[in-house]
Amino acid sequence: MTSHASVAALLCDHHPADAVAFTVVDADLGSRDLTYGELRDRSARFATALAGMGVGRGDRVATLMGKSADLVVALLGIWRLGAVQVPLFTAFAPPAIAARIDGVKVVVADTGQLAKLAEVPGDRRVISTGPEFDALLSAQPQAEPVAVGEDGLFVELFTSGTTGAPKGVPIPVRAIRAMRMYQEYGLDQQPGDVFWNAADPGWAYGLYYAIIGPLALGRPSILLSAGFSPELTCSVLDRFGVTNFTAGPTVYRALRNSDVEMPPGLRLRHCSSAGEPLNPDVIEWAEKAFGVPILDHYGQTELGMCVANGWHPDIRGELKPGSMGRSLPGWRVEVLRPDADEIAGPGEQGRVAVDLANSPMMWFSGYRDAPERTAERFSADGRWYLTGDVASKDEDGYVYFASRDDDVILMAGYRIGPFEVESVLLGHEAVAEAAVVGLPDELRGEVLTAFVVTVPGAEPGDALAEELKQLVKTRYAAHAYPREVRFVPELPKTPSGKVQRFLLRRQS
Repeated sequence: MTSHASVAALLCDHHPADAVAFTVVDADLGSRDLTYGELRDRSARFATALAGMGVGRGDRVATLMGKSADLVVALLGIWRLGAVQVPLFTAFAPPAIAARIDGVKVVVADTGQLAKLAEVPGDRRVISTGPEFDALLSAQPQAEPVAVGEDGLFVELFTSGTTGAPKGVPIPVRAIRAMRMYQEYGLDQQPGDVFWNAADPGWAYGLYYAIIGPLALGRPSILLSAGFSPELTCSVLDRFGVTNFTAGPTVYRALRNSDVEMPPGLRLRHCSSAGEPLNPDVIEWAEKAFGVPILDHYGQTELGMCVANGWHPDIRGELKPGSMGRSLPGWRVEVLRPDADEIAGPGEQGRVAVDLANSPMMWFSGYRDAPERTAERFSADGRWYLTGDVASKDEDGYVYFASRDDDVILMAGYRIGPFEVESVLLGHEAVAEAAVVGLPDELRGEVLTAFVVTVPGAEPGDALAEELKQLVKTRYAAHAYPREVRFVPELPKTPSGKVQRFLLRRQS
């Protein structure tokens, strides 16, 4: 990758024109293959149309689109001009969209999203999929893609807002190298795989590893142009003979909690998960249901994936229950002591940090227009990137996630990570979802409160609450049981499915 790097060339034009990039699957399981030759021609035409609207190198173009062939064409067209894509998740309401598109010149949106954009103030061009989008593809194709170099930007993606307001993350072209590495080593996407990343490209894991990663490798993958349902997920796994599947924990939990029977004879050889740690009961269920284990992986919008139980034979290690795995090639991830920038001892809980001097895959340098929030991410001496997560690391280098930094519960001198308590609660047959937060307490500083969503047919009430308290006492620790259990219809989540514990604290 050099100063002459072009995103469209790296992800599309360098691959054989007749090679399949995506198999686009519809809700009725109809499908069609999309080749690199088609992508090159259509995206080059779209680039010409965008240029006619005044879009050029460095300009920001937002996409408010679901998974589709048009989305891939739009992305490559944006990148051919050296412009910057701003992904918008289709579940966003108008205020969330408005917060992300300040300064955007053009928004490409699915027809069903246009009403939201009508509520967003500002002067920008809106392109609708369907006849308008198709008509733009009649333009003459752009001759050559614009080269922006490895430090040029090609995406600006916003953090999920799990612990505060979303922040714009500018992503340089050199990040593609790290995305490709994870696709190859973490997920082990092989040429003969039927690969499917079910994550939505409106957030990092879907954009990086359902779109960019497979394109960087030049290997085909499935793009499901429909919303999630357990029934449809099982049908796609079966009908298309998926061999390599990855998704967020929410997908696996929904499959486990549904009444859908897994089809016999699935061809899966790999299952992976990212976004938040998988609970032990889901892992146990999945191995029986899929016939292969789910390997847990860890990363951030600002990093991509940097720790994983990688599938590739060159890095495949021991599968340790509860561990996210080890640092991936090109990364050195450590755990620092809570009160000092010193590496913690084996098993000692502390702050997850990236050793910048020993992580050549690192690409993040700061948030857009947010110097104070950027400064919070880096140690004073510039050696460490601080993730804001809490974990421990064993003597073999395996990392065990505990919580987000501000999700840690401090009670009577103890530091309690909510994940371990939540895992126990989720082991109860009546519990579909659970989140634990610390609420102020005059005596203990904080006490644990559990918010619980029950499975259909379960009876929430005092008896079940007492059962859950005793379960935590007996399966985790006597001091760490929830003093209060609140039954709720649903948990607040980000669009990518992460539980927003800070909202639960605000409600209490």
